[in-house]
Amino acid sequence: MLHGIDVSAYQSASYGTEGLSFVFVKATEGRSYVNPRLAAQTKHGRDAGLVVGFYHFLWPGNITAQAEYFVSHAPERAGDILAVDWETTGEGTHASNAEKDQFIRALKKLRPHNRVLLYCNRTFWLDLDTTSYAGDGLWIADYVGAGHPRIKAKWRFHQYTSTPHDTNVADFSSKAALKEWATP
Repeated sequence: MLHGIDVSAYQSASYGTEGLSFVFVKATEGRSYVNPRLAAQTKHGRDAGLVVGFYHFLWPGNITAQAEYFVSHAPERAGDILAVDWETTGEGTHASNAEKDQFIRALKKLRPHNRVLLYCNRTFWLDLDTTSYAGDGLWIADYVGAGHPRIKAKWRFHQYTSTPHDTNVADFSSKAALKEWATP
């Protein structure tokens, strides 16, 4: 299994990369927020030779506009991975299952040469998801042993802790295998 992290404006632009194969960088949220450290965090990951992914924190409503907003800010490079972060917003709401599916489909149309993932926690996957649609793969958050999320579905990435930062593993045999998968 490969190791990686995900970062947002809460983390430094010079996060530790030793022993990592990938990083996911928060790019956008809704239709008005762009991570102010996006460019620096992306450069840091690329300079370290990591596979880089970007995620968008999804809000309910205006799904097509959110997808367009995300791709207008997330760097476009072959081999980068895109993800939708489907969870409860700061206002206690969340996008519906249909909106999550619509967002993933919109991303796949806007960026047909990038893999698209669904990120959600175990509760969303088991209790709110009704279609099991995760685009090109599931990135599941379940804070248990690395690589052992408590779901039956096939997953690609597993976020298993948030201490001291969001730490993940990927179900690939090597970084080369991840790079090959990430470039459809």
